[in-house]
Amino acid sequence: MPVSNGREFLMIPGPTTVPDRVLRAMHRPAIDIYAGPLVDITDRCLDDLRLMFRTEHRPYIYISNGHGAWEAALTNTLSKGDKVLVLESGRFATNWGLLGEFIGLDVEVLPGDWHQAVDPNAVEARLRQDSGHEIKAVLVAQIDTASSVCNDIPSIGSAIASAGHPALFMVDAVASLATTPFEMDAWNVDVAVSGSQKGLMTPPGLGLVAAGPRAKAAAKTAGLKTQYWDWGFRDGEMHYEKYCGTPPEHLLFGLREALDMILEEGLDNVLQRHARLAEAARAAIKVWSDGGAIEFGIHDTSSRSNAVTVALMDNPDRLIDFCRDEYGVTIGGCIGGWQGKGWRLGHMGHINAPMLLGALGVIESALIALDIPIGESGCAAAARSLAVS
Repeated sequence: MPVSNGREFLMIPGPTTVPDRVLRAMHRPAIDIYAGPLVDITDRCLDDLRLMFRTEHRPYIYISNGHGAWEAALTNTLSKGDKVLVLESGRFATNWGLLGEFIGLDVEVLPGDWHQAVDPNAVEARLRQDSGHEIKAVLVAQIDTASSVCNDIPSIGSAIASAGHPALFMVDAVASLATTPFEMDAWNVDVAVSGSQKGLMTPPGLGLVAAGPRAKAAAKTAGLKTQYWDWGFRDGEMHYEKYCGTPPEHLLFGLREALDMILEEGLDNVLQRHARLAEAARAAIKVWSDGGAIEFGIHDTSSRSNAVTVALMDNPDRLIDFCRDEYGVTIGGCIGGWQGKGWRLGHMGHINAPMLLGALGVIESALIALDIPIGESGCAAAARSLAVS
């Protein structure tokens, strides 16, 4: 007899659970798009997105998902035929590169291993080889939700600087914004992209881009610009120009409420909450791995993300289906090169200890029911992890 009736737990790496406060904020009539409260909401969202990105520079809000934010970053700064270097550590930086190929860029992938983070030394070595500075941009994901790696963005930035290379440094912060420390200005990131549906606890539909001064300078001669993505058009004084047309009113209502929630808790506290919950999740999976049937996707403990954890195992669909159908907990399957080889536990955004411990309890119960060897209790290990303040 299933015990799944009740509130379903969504424990995938995005979209994440939308808080009731955010849903209530969106449940209101449409308002004037040219003057009044919506203009104020836009201004305050843009100001607070600077805090999220840790930048003094200009953020932009697009009606799009993260792929749209990728396109905005590339089309505003580059021209057809420009060469970009993509740093592989999972699926998403390479997909960003595929988008670049589609719009006419010359894309080179610096090969990586899904089990580990990007090697900054390899980045520096490749850029030193590029004496003619043909590479115009370096693309990397801080957290790749396909592999669950967390790349060392400041070290990669330092590698670019050590090589004396002028390439723009572009970072996908879709899964890391408001889940993991990110310092756009301090780390010399030229373009950062994100989305509304992960750490920002808002439904999918908003692509977010922050552009630094070198990126804005490159935009003056970029040949791939179109009006919708163009930063210059969105810098106009009219409110509708900030969205190249009708603003996404109800998503903005939700984003405003989500930002308020983050600021009320305090961004540093939000990041600490994610770190503690992630450590508890990893404590459970480490114990389960002692049974020999489960292993971490990311080998180096320091490169495991605080947003999502990948556990590799044979025939993961039976576990995923059992958790969903019998218990009402949805965990994610692996994608890309690891499709069918494991499962992904999302632990970001609107999440607390009861949600995580409940999900871990369900997974452990399902592992036992399916006769998958797990060693001792991972739930007990997670509880002990959280018991240490």
